[in-house]
Amino acid sequence: MARFLRPLVRGTTYTRLLHLWVPMLFVSVWMFIDMSKPWVPAAVLVPLGLIPAVRRGEGVQARYMLAPGGREGSESAFSLSPAVTWRDRLRTVLWLEARMVLGWITAFATVWLPMSVVVLTQASFRSVSIDTPVVTLHTAPHWTYALLVPLPLLALYGAVVGLGELITAIARRLLGPSPTERLAALEERTEQLLERNRIARELHDSIGHALTVAVVQAGAARAAGDPAFTERALAAIEDTGRAALEDLERVLGVLREAERPVSSRPTLADADRLLESARASGAKVDAEVRGPLDTVPGPVSREGYRILQESLTNVLRHAGGVPVQVRVEVRDESLDLEVRNLLTSDIPGPGRGSGLRGIRERAALLGGRARTGPDQGEWQVHVELPLS
Repeated sequence: MARFLRPLVRGTTYTRLLHLWVPMLFVSVWMFIDMSKPWVPAAVLVPLGLIPAVRRGEGVQARYMLAPGGREGSESAFSLSPAVTWRDRLRTVLWLEARMVLGWITAFATVWLPMSVVVLTQASFRSVSIDTPVVTLHTAPHWTYALLVPLPLLALYGAVVGLGELITAIARRLLGPSPTERLAALEERTEQLLERNRIARELHDSIGHALTVAVVQAGAARAAGDPAFTERALAAIEDTGRAALEDLERVLGVLREAERPVSSRPTLADADRLLESARASGAKVDAEVRGPLDTVPGPVSREGYRILQESLTNVLRHAGGVPVQVRVEVRDESLDLEVRNLLTSDIPGPGRGSGLRGIRERAALLGGRARTGPDQGEWQVHVELPLS
């Protein structure tokens, strides 16, 4: 019994009832003007529904009155965008007409069913002579009419709850996102996920590189026992830490400001600091740059910088101070980036580790290719990125 009466204590039941009653306000005004033409309000809804902004207004009403509080999928069930296509406009017209029809039924039920309860109650105690659309009585009083009083109440309960559910289902069908809107929402969600992945890679590459350099430098300084070397190591740790803090502040700025430009991100033109950082950590880096780096498009240059950073970080983390060959070549249609180092221990093969996976993901996002793995006693990272 408690479950049966639960809809009566839900606020949604009454906001839906109010939503159904709203069109009847306009109808009531019109009926005072000309009762001989009750079809006029329904006819006016046709051109009204063709106005693009009406769809947005109806969507807002449906979200906050048919499914208030963000429940029942209201955040995605009703479109809040103006009608763009004629199909959406026709759906809006159908919605307005359906809302008008259900409003008429609701008004009839909520007015005459309670009136029937009053009539049946009166007929239990005294003679009545009443004609209503629901009940017609011309009879003497009789106690059996009291037994019929629950019937209109049950019908009223069913009408209020059932029509509320029905109008919500119709709204989801006619005011729901169109295929174009769903595709746009999916693209927006995809962009958000890509941005999150990019930020995660930024943090991994920048902070991971800084921590790797700091650990390698600290360990080398402790093992060397040379004050001069220790001073150089501390200076390298300080410089790397400052660069990591700048990168961290920039990434946090991207999180705070979604529209912030990415032009401040480091590019291959700033690769010298990566090479010097690796040399200061003990790696013997031999770098070769061919072609003008300033002609490389911004996105390609920025991702190339991060790939080089991650490659050098992996060398320091897994191989230590070994000879490293870095080659950066700008061709007519592509950017080639290659990092090679001697194998000094077992290094995880291709496909393992977030660093190697990040390198391949960056290359794939730009339509390029990345090869990582052992090659004739060396570990190689070879990336080709298209310039167009």
